[in-house]
Amino acid sequence: MRDAEGFAECYALQFRQIAAQLSVYLGDLDEARDLTQEAFVRAWQRWDRISRYEEPATWIRRVAWNLATSRLRRLRVALRHQRGARLELVPGPDEHGGHGVAIRDALAALPDGQRRAVVLHYLVGLPVAEIAELCRVREGTVRTWLYRARQSLAAMLDDFREARR
Repeated sequence: MRDAEGFAECYALQFRQIAAQLSVYLGDLDEARDLTQEAFVRAWQRWDRISRYEEPATWIRRVAWNLATSRLRRLRVALRHQRGARLELVPGPDEHGGHGVAIRDALAALPDGQRRAVVLHYLVGLPVAEIAELCRVREGTVRTWLYRARQSLAAMLDDFREARR
């Protein structure tokens, strides 16, 4: 029998956090919520096994991130074929005098691995080793992603500052 109470507790503690992470990664809160919900549905279907894990939320987070990455890939392929244009990940109004949009646009311009590493490390606070495990890459790869992302973000945000002067 499934532990409905344990699942409900995990959902209550983790849903908003995982959805927020994916929202930064995808640039779309509604899409992030949908994918987080899908990850929890998949967890519920396997809850007898997953509930025995030391950290069931880690499994759910990995599934949610994998769903988000797959969604981005499918969208990019579809748009390439439809318009021959690059997917713009973060449209939307600016609420913070341009800074919020500049940061979202800069994150959106990063390659998937770099953007994922930045979100997980700097916004979620995961250590490099955990990100490497989640992304199924070596720790050195994550460090490289973070280094390159910092370089790219600094350059893009400097350009933004210069353009605003």
